[in-house]
Amino acid sequence: MPPKAAPKPPTRSKKAKSVSAHHPDEARFLIIITGLSGSGKLSALKAFEDLGYYAVDNMPIDLVPRFAELIGESVTTTRAALVVDVREGQGLERFPALLKQVRRTLSTTVIYLEASNAALLRRFSETRRPHPLGREERVTGALESERKLLDPIRNVADVIVDTSNFNVHELRAHIQNKFAGDGSGKALLISSLSFGYKNGVPLEADLVFDVRFLPNPHFVAEFRPLTGKHPKLVAYLQKFPQTNEFLSRVTGLLLYLLPHYIHEGKSYLTIAFGCTGGQHRSVMIAEQVSKRLEKEGYRVKTTHRDMPR
Repeated sequence: MPPKAAPKPPTRSKKAKSVSAHHPDEARFLIIITGLSGSGKLSALKAFEDLGYYAVDNMPIDLVPRFAELIGESVTTTRAALVVDVREGQGLERFPALLKQVRRTLSTTVIYLEASNAALLRRFSETRRPHPLGREERVTGALESERKLLDPIRNVADVIVDTSNFNVHELRAHIQNKFAGDGSGKALLISSLSFGYKNGVPLEADLVFDVRFLPNPHFVAEFRPLTGKHPKLVAYLQKFPQTNEFLSRVTGLLLYLLPHYIHEGKSYLTIAFGCTGGQHRSVMIAEQVSKRLEKEGYRVKTTHRDMPR
């Protein structure tokens, strides 16, 4: 009896291949923020923007599938957040079907924000803004109409957040704690800013450090045309013990302060370093502090307001 032929290795069916081809890329994702007017949608969107998301307010829902495709194809943008709300009108009825289409392209989470009528009425009263459904209707009636219009979206939401007892800062902290994604709590975006006192202290600064106590390279002919980013000037300033001691002390202070800022819900912190002209000492210090904080896992961007271009 001839030996049996070895079984052929299994082959993937066309159907299985098709499903795999349309599986969403888990490394890229979309957040859709929706909910009642006055519930904090724009504050939530800003929180996602601070987390590094590409943010879009009031996108027409018919454009959402194409937007998802663009995020899926983008080289630079892998995370996006957008707001869809009652300004879309009757088109909201199509949202559940469009969401299914989007999820075939991109991993998508829908966050629905709501609040009690009492909280929403208080917020509308404080801001003195009309409800988006119109000026003709009383706010209480408009809120009930809005709840009905948004019901199809609420039914498919992944996360429902009641913001009745949240202020703006608490809502942003809640969003960041839930969606920062790294579990470290280091969702804070830090701006390390250099400036020259001759042009004034930057108004956006949260913390200001005066580094004019360091030796001034302006009075050394070799270094005068350089900036604090030049290796020669960096090496010159690092020869002085007070430079390295200051960097160690200010870094230690910041590493103590930053977790407390995060705990209080701060999402953006500007640390400013000033010297006389904003070209040498402040630039070097801002750069060095940025590097040290980045090594500790913080997100830092460095800006030099008065450094010559």
